[in-house]
Order: sequence, then C-alpha cells, then structure tokens
Amino acid sequence: MRLTIQRSKTEEDLVKGCKSDQAYAQRLVYERYSGKMYALCQRYVPDRSEAEEVMIGGFTKTFDKIGQFNGDGSFEGWIRRIMVNESLIYLRKNKSMYLEVDICEADREPDFNSLETGLEVEDLMKMIQDLPIGYRTVFNLYAIEGYSHKEIGEQLGININTSKSQLSRARKILQKMLLERESWEVKKLISNE
Repeated sequence: MRLTIQRSKTEEDLVKGCKSDQAYAQRLVYERYSGKMYALCQRYVPDRSEAEEVMIGGFTKTFDKIGQFNGDGSFEGWIRRIMVNESLIYLRKNKSMYLEVDICEADREPDFNSLETGLEVEDLMKMIQDLPIGYRTVFNLYAIEGYSHKEIGEQLGININTSKSQLSRARKILQKMLLERESWEVKKLISNE
C-alpha cells in the first residue's frame, strides 16, 4: 500500500480547476472560503439559514462567473465582492429596507479608556447585528468592506448624503450601546465589591 500526501492547492490551481468545472477544485474553494463568506453574509443577513442561502447563492455565482476572474487582485477579494453583492440583492428583494429610522441621540461620548474588560470582536459584531437594517448595511459597507459613500449610494440606490447620514446614525447608536455596556460593567464592579 502506498501512502500519498497531497499538497494544498495554490489559489492559481484552484482558479484553473474551477474554470475547468472540476468539482474537486470547487469543493476546495468552498471549504477554504465558506467560513469567512458565511460570516460576511451574516453581517448583512442576520438570520443564519438566510445568510447560508445567500452564501450558497454567492458560491454558485462565483463558479458561474469564474471566467471573469482575470487574476488581478486576490481571488478571495473577488469572492467577497460577489458575496456582498448577493447580500445586498437579497436585502433588496426580501426585506423592507428602511434606511431612515428615528433614533435617540447619544447623550454623551463614551470613555473608551474606562472599559476595563475590553470589547471582544464577538461583542462588537453582536452590536452591529442589533443595528436597524439600513444602518447596519451602510456601516458594514463603509467601515468593514471599505466602500466609499458614492459606491454605497450606487449599490443601494440612495443619495451619497443619505449614506453619510446612515453611517453617522449607526455610529451614534453603537456609541450608545458602548455607553450602556460601560454602565453595566461599572454596576457589576460596584456590586461585586
């Protein structure tokens, strides 16, 4: 019996395999990137099963459009763009996206230095998930994906100033959430003394 060890496929090999409709290469691409792409889709579509559907649709589109990937930039970045677009398409088709929502203004600025325990990534992602859908979408596109307000406006069919306003309001809500967390932590410390 002969033992063979397979080396990991390079990104270039995977792209070539996908362009040749090789199921093995497609499976490897899916296995390599599905975790990150699922997390990306879930930032826009909080329901787990819906986010998974969006991700699967994104991979289907990735394999259908693989011929359009010319090697400029990273393959992962190209897939990310498809996933963001699929998420936005899903939101437009399936959700009433109200980009204007009244909010209470944050009454003071948070003192980020006083958060003794620090903020975990999961905590911040949960806070972002709790934003209204329009605010969350603009925040994700701008702060996490790096889109400009012009690009966001084009993607969502909104005015550039609306995008800026939504980002500002999202930040204020996140600040308010941080203040509430800070207050809760202080109360917890006091009660433990």
